[in-house]
Amino acid sequence: MTGTVVVIGSLNVDVVATVPAHPRPGETVLATSLQRRAGGKGANQAVAAARAGSAVRIVGCVGDDGDGADYVARLGRLGVDTSAVRRVAGVATGTALVVVDESGENSIVVAPGANAEVTLDDVRAVPLTPADVVLLQLEVPLDVVAGAARHATDAGARVVLNVAPYAELPEDVLSMADPVLANEHEAALLATTPRSLVVTRGAQGARWERNGRAEDTLEVAAPSVDVVDTTGAGDVFAGTLAAALAAGAARSAAMQAAVAAAAEAVTRAGAQ
Repeated sequence: MTGTVVVIGSLNVDVVATVPAHPRPGETVLATSLQRRAGGKGANQAVAAARAGSAVRIVGCVGDDGDGADYVARLGRLGVDTSAVRRVAGVATGTALVVVDESGENSIVVAPGANAEVTLDDVRAVPLTPADVVLLQLEVPLDVVAGAARHATDAGARVVLNVAPYAELPEDVLSMADPVLANEHEAALLATTPRSLVVTRGAQGARWERNGRAEDTLEVAAPSVDVVDTTGAGDVFAGTLAAALAAGAARSAAMQAAVAAAAEAVTRAGAQ
């Protein structure tokens, strides 16, 4: 049975500055361009899942500003169900300040804005089925992430938990995910190894470990591509993986699809 990818996460406007090289502490550099783009890990992953062919619903918050209204309309045009996105009065839509250098490497500072207003009531208002995949990241309050994982588990839905940007979560919450998604830096910070862990490795591809057993480890290599911008590549991986799992794909096929989509994503500018 094919399910829906239900993304519970952030919606941000990305303000992207392109620079020759990242500034050192105390240094000022001149940007060669400045752009505003749609971002936020939750929305990025929702768009990726929709582009991979899945039915997608996003749960989150935007401000009552023009940015929020424009963003909700954009997601609707891209095939994402936004009926569970709440507009919060008197609060700005989340904003990310992104600096990208000539090699495509980026650094990001996020001002959460309305993303900090997401509640468990927002999560519990969305019905779930055992066929659904609930995709979580850590740009909304951590108690909401934990509650969402428990809510999904109670409904029999599959939890995919992207521990980015990294923060510590209760061990029982990590154990509910199949899988936990982390890059190599985030994976090294985990106090315990989850029963199901996907480590994304950039140009080296990705690895899915199960129960800490070598015989249960699946590795998928990434194709060689010309990198333009790495912003959002991990989100494309997560959204595509969730879409494949919601469609009933086997672990190997889901990983192949996610790695291929992430590799294609870095050949283009922008998180979405």
